Amino acid sequence: MQIKSANFVGSFTEVAKLPVLDIPEYAFIGRSNVGKSSLINMVCQREGLAMVSGTPGKTKAINFFRINEHQNKGWHLVDLPGYGYAKLPKSLREEWQEMTRHYFCERPQLQCVFLLVDSCIEPQELDLEFADQLGEWQVPFVIVFTKVDRKKARENLKGGFMSAFEAEFLKSWEAMPQTIMSSAEKGQGRDEICQTIALTNEQFHNSIG
Repeated sequence: MQIKSANFVGSFTEVAKLPVLDIPEYAFIGRSNVGKSSLINMVCQREGLAMVSGTPGKTKAINFFRINEHQNKGWHLVDLPGYGYAKLPKSLREEWQEMTRHYFCERPQLQCVFLLVDSCIEPQELDLEFADQLGEWQVPFVIVFTKVDRKKARENLKGGFMSAFEAEFLKSWEAMPQTIMSSAEKGQGRDEICQTIALTNEQFHNSIG
């Protein structure tokens, strides 16, 4: 799948005000500092499309991007606030969590969530809990392991990181979902992400005739 256009639509702090269009959308979410903005820019091949910050918790709203607008209406890429940044005020964290919950439960256009997991650190309970939450909400998701080109990630992967993550994941699930290894720096994982979106887009359009 080629991405010929990627345009910022807007930032929203209320689910009720999100764009209402009958086109598929795909959400990207992960713990703060997981490399989400860099990955989005890599997938869209648009440097600066999603703002990259050295400050965890920078994304404070639901950001919408319209992709390939002139190709059968295209699709939406949705950049969601990260979770698990403890330095933010508790009231603000709870507000974002509630907004995110409403988004997942009230958007029929949502086709898949790309759940980003940092491969530079050991399996995190927050990531596993969020995967469980998506399961409760019956939201399809793909796990994308980020930063796999970095030295620490390579050491983790050689040391059995994937086996450890899978062992923890399978305590709650019968099987692993689709997983993608990615590097925003090297462009790794882009083809797999785009292929997943392209196939799901085709299914979406076939289902609505």
